[in-house]
Amino acid sequence: MSFRLNENFNNSIPFLLGYKHLKIPIIDSAGNPAWPEMFSLDKIRDLERIVGPRHFSAQMMLEYVSEEKAYLDPGALKFYGDDFDKHNSRIGEHLITGCGLYWDPSSGHRVSDGSVCALIYRDDKNQTAFIHDIMYMTVADEDLHPLSTQCEKIICFMQKHQITRIGIEINGLGNALPEILRRIADSKQIPINIVRISNNIKKETRILNSIEPMLNTGRLFAKNAIRQTMFLSEMLAWSPIGSKEHDDGLDAVAGALAMTPIPTRTLINHAGLIKANTDFKI
Repeated sequence: MSFRLNENFNNSIPFLLGYKHLKIPIIDSAGNPAWPEMFSLDKIRDLERIVGPRHFSAQMMLEYVSEEKAYLDPGALKFYGDDFDKHNSRIGEHLITGCGLYWDPSSGHRVSDGSVCALIYRDDKNQTAFIHDIMYMTVADEDLHPLSTQCEKIICFMQKHQITRIGIEINGLGNALPEILRRIADSKQIPINIVRISNNIKKETRILNSIEPMLNTGRLFAKNAIRQTMFLSEMLAWSPIGSKEHDDGLDAVAGALAMTPIPTRTLINHAGLIKANTDFKI
């Protein structure tokens, strides 16, 4: 069966001409919820806090906000100085429930894109995340084995933080890294779990969807040492429509946020001392 395209298609009657367009935002102009029996104002505000103002405006208020207007404000980061306490699984007063380690690789040469590994911790109860450490890696131009050199650094980074699972972006050059990393880990008798991650969403969208909602709702923390890296300058230079500036630290953090977290558990021994009853007669 064949069809002929109407030669006058461009001049035809618009689809749904005469129909009325009904829009019901979740909150009306008077500030009242549209469905109070389903969504109270408290639930709506919680939802806005989770998804961020841009997504809330587009999806819940039916007022689209262009991605081109999005930006990443370093001033919205909340900095902290506490280390991760593995004995009680806390960063300061925050109970940590999981972590993610992600490597966004490159050749590591100074003229190439950045090769960055990022570690984040999560407090899922309060839906917050902590950028705890970022490693920007470079190798000498004359290095004959730049990937092996980087894998050695990754192993040291993982040992430093006592983490055995890592996500690696395997698009392009990264496809060879899991086997190299596993071979080096085996030679050192270090247990390791590698998650191969193939990205088919453009970098700007990954960064926007992972970082912006948490940043704009005050739920993204960064350790003080992050100030000494290129991460903040990357935030300032970043644009959702692309930029010539490096954004590999942002991409690594976005990858770590998007990963299924590794659960963390406290190491406190609650058994305590056992005292024998010696009050008896023979």
